[in-house]
Amino acid sequence: MPLAIPKMFEKILIANRGEIALRIQRACREMGIKTVAIHSEADADAKYVMLADESVCIGPPPSRDSYLNIPAIISAAEVTDAQAIHPGYGFLSENADFAERVENSGFVFIGPTAASIRTMGDKVAAKAAMKRVGVPCVPGSEGALPDDPKEIRRLAAQVGYPVIIKASGGGGGRGMRVVHTEAALINAVNTTRAEAQNAFGNPTVYLEKFLENPRHVEIQVLADEHRGAIYLGERDCSMQRRHQKIIEEAPAPGIKPRLIERIGERCAEACRKLGYRGAGTFEFLYEADEFYFIEMNTRVQVEHPVTEMVTGIDIVQEQIRVAAGMKLRYRQRDIVKRGHAIECRINAENPVTFVPSPGRITQYHTPGGPGIRYDSHAYANYYVPPHYDSLVGKLIAHGDTREQAIARMRIALSEMVIEGIQTNIPLHQELMNDAAFIAGGMSIHYLEEKMAALKQIQSEA
Repeated sequence: MPLAIPKMFEKILIANRGEIALRIQRACREMGIKTVAIHSEADADAKYVMLADESVCIGPPPSRDSYLNIPAIISAAEVTDAQAIHPGYGFLSENADFAERVENSGFVFIGPTAASIRTMGDKVAAKAAMKRVGVPCVPGSEGALPDDPKEIRRLAAQVGYPVIIKASGGGGGRGMRVVHTEAALINAVNTTRAEAQNAFGNPTVYLEKFLENPRHVEIQVLADEHRGAIYLGERDCSMQRRHQKIIEEAPAPGIKPRLIERIGERCAEACRKLGYRGAGTFEFLYEADEFYFIEMNTRVQVEHPVTEMVTGIDIVQEQIRVAAGMKLRYRQRDIVKRGHAIECRINAENPVTFVPSPGRITQYHTPGGPGIRYDSHAYANYYVPPHYDSLVGKLIAHGDTREQAIARMRIALSEMVIEGIQTNIPLHQELMNDAAFIAGGMSIHYLEEKMAALKQIQSEA
C-alpha cells in the first residue's frame, strides 16, 4: 500500500492574540491557508481579527475566561471546521493537556507532542533528558531535592556556593532563589517550595550552581517527524530584567563559530533522539566558553524574527509544514547566516519603573528603511488593554555587520512615534548608545545593575 502524501491544511485556528496572532496569520495567508481568529471581548477591534477569514469571540477580557479557556477554543475550531490549531507563544502554547485535548478532538496541534511538552515543562525531567542525550547541564542536584536538610546541605556544599534553588514547574523568571551561604539554604528551599506550590501547583525544587556572570544564549531548532532536525544558529538574549528579555540579537557577539557548531549539533541530535517535532529553543547559560542547559521552550519564541532575518527561513511556515507531516525543506548545510539582526521589544510601560501603561494610542508612526522589520498588531486609535502582556510590537534591524544593525536600530527608534501611552522606547535608545552594549557580550545581570545605578544617581541628585 503506497504511503499517504502529506496534505497541507486548508484552515488553521490561531489560539492567541497580539503581534504573534498577526504573525501566524501572515504566514498562513502567504501559504494560501484560511485563518480563524479567536478573541476576547477586549480584542474585538484587533487588526488580526479584522483581517482573518473568520473570527470567534471566546469570552470576556480576563485570560482565564478566554485565551486559557480550552473548551471554548476547541468549540471555536469545531464550529469553523478548522483542521489545525496554532498556539503561538504564552497562554496555552506549552500546556501539554491542551495539546492532548486538541489532538483527541480530531485537530492537529501545531507544535510538539504532549509528551515532549510535559518532559520539557518539568525542569528536573528536562535536565535528566538532556544529560541522557549529551547536552551539557549546569552542575547541581541529579533531580528533585530530598526532604532531609542534612542531605540538602551536603549537595549544596558539593556543588559549591553560590547556588540557585529553582522550581521544577517554574517559568518566566518565577520560582527561583539565589543562596550564598549555608545558613540561608534551608529557609530558601522551604520558601521556594511554598511559592512553587502556590504558583505552579508543584512543590518540587532542585538545586544548581549559580553562575556569577553568564550570558543567555539560545539555539533555535527545527525538527520533523521523519527524524530530520537542524539548528538555525544562536541568539543572545542577555539584555534582560527580572529574567524577562528586552533586546535579542543574532548571532551572539564574540562567541567562536566552532563552539556554536558544536552545541548546535548536540541540540539537533537531541531532537532526533527524543523524537522532537516542530520549532523549539534550547536555552543556555554561557560562561568561559562553556554552555550549560537551563530549559527548552517547546514553541515559537518572541525573538524568532532575528533568526529569520539572518537565515532567511520562515520559522512559522516551517512549523505549519512539519505539523502537516511534511519533511523539513532544509538540511544543515543549507543554513547560512548573513549579517546581524537586533530586536527591541516595544512595551507599553514606563521606561524607568516598568509599570504597565495601557490606554489608547493617539499618534502612531512606524519606522522603515533598509533592513527594518516591525511586527505589531497596534495602530493609531488602538486601545492597549490592561489584561494582557504589555508588548506592543517588535522592532528588528538587520545589517551586514553588527555595527550597521545598531546604527539602523538607532535611526528606526528615532523615527518611531507612539503617543497616548508610555513606552520603553527611551530605554532602547539609551541602550543603543550604551558603551557596554556596543562592545557586546554583557552578562544577564548588566541591565539590572545599570538601572540600579541610574536610580541611585537620581535619588542622590
